[in-house]
Amino acid sequence: MQRTEISTMGEFGLIHHLTKDLKPQQPSTIRGVGDDCAVMDFSEGTPVTGDGLRVLMTSDMLLEGIHFNLEYVPLKHLGYKAAVVNFSDIYAMNGTPTQITVSLGVSKRFSVEDLEALYSGIRLACERYGVDLVGGDTCSSMTGLTIAITCLGTAKAEDIVYRNGAKQNDLICVTGNLGTAYMGLQLLERERLAVMGDGSRVTAQPDFEGKEYLLERQLKPEARRDIILKLREAGIRPTAMMDISDGLSSELMHICRQSGVGCAVYEDKLPIDYQAVVLAEEMNLNIVTCALNGGEDYELLFTCSLDDYEKLVPIDDIYLIGHITKPELGTLLVGRNGEEIPLKAQGFNAFQESEK
Repeated sequence: MQRTEISTMGEFGLIHHLTKDLKPQQPSTIRGVGDDCAVMDFSEGTPVTGDGLRVLMTSDMLLEGIHFNLEYVPLKHLGYKAAVVNFSDIYAMNGTPTQITVSLGVSKRFSVEDLEALYSGIRLACERYGVDLVGGDTCSSMTGLTIAITCLGTAKAEDIVYRNGAKQNDLICVTGNLGTAYMGLQLLERERLAVMGDGSRVTAQPDFEGKEYLLERQLKPEARRDIILKLREAGIRPTAMMDISDGLSSELMHICRQSGVGCAVYEDKLPIDYQAVVLAEEMNLNIVTCALNGGEDYELLFTCSLDDYEKLVPIDDIYLIGHITKPELGTLLVGRNGEEIPLKAQGFNAFQESEK
């Protein structure tokens, strides 16, 4: 019998392979696998969602040793992040998160106080974003800590933004800055190894001075609810949108593939924070590569009509980085000297990482 290694497909390739033949059997299923959220309509004959509202659903799993390292990730921060990254998926569909369920796999090395710290972070995130924690499950684990969260949200049918709506000449925009979460992770790993090292350090304390923002971006990200509200106030409905969890290149290629278009992104337009640039130089890393492929920024990547340009310009923390092109032109990064470099999806692949 033929054996295909999971690592050869990657996360999204595996999902597509396993679900490509699925066909909805329920009329309430509007959109299934393939976007940031599933979309469902329960309005016919029931008051569950109210007039014109759709239910959005997303789920995410975090595994100790794959997605987080408890040597430097506080449990409260981990709980906050686990909740917020699910909220981000709902916002990426132009929706509003409303409820979550939390399921845990817990090994014997964790105490009640540890789980209280984890839940304090989850509860804080729910309070800040107005989301209810409504259930879940807990069971024992032989492999450390596993966190699985399902998030529900709502959106008006006409407001929902999918990945497949980008059109030729649309503007490509991102929020915030790119690569800072990845550089925060590199900083944490560098200091962890230094503290465990050969004793050359005078103290066994990590050195984070002047790099606090990078740590915050990695340990305590925020979903961009503020941008969604500003876009609504300005009367801008993106044509396609995703949150940046696996890196700008990967997410942009998803939008282009599902929309049947190409793109041109300009290197000198990428928003990159100064702290990230300095640390990248210290660690001999290419900051542009980090910005394109680092992942975990949880910023919004979206396209919108050229007609919305004047309404877009006054909104703070949105950056125009390129435009949508014909599909035959491919997905390109335009360098500072005008050179065209094909984009590659080099973001985080949990299956490859786990094999190392």
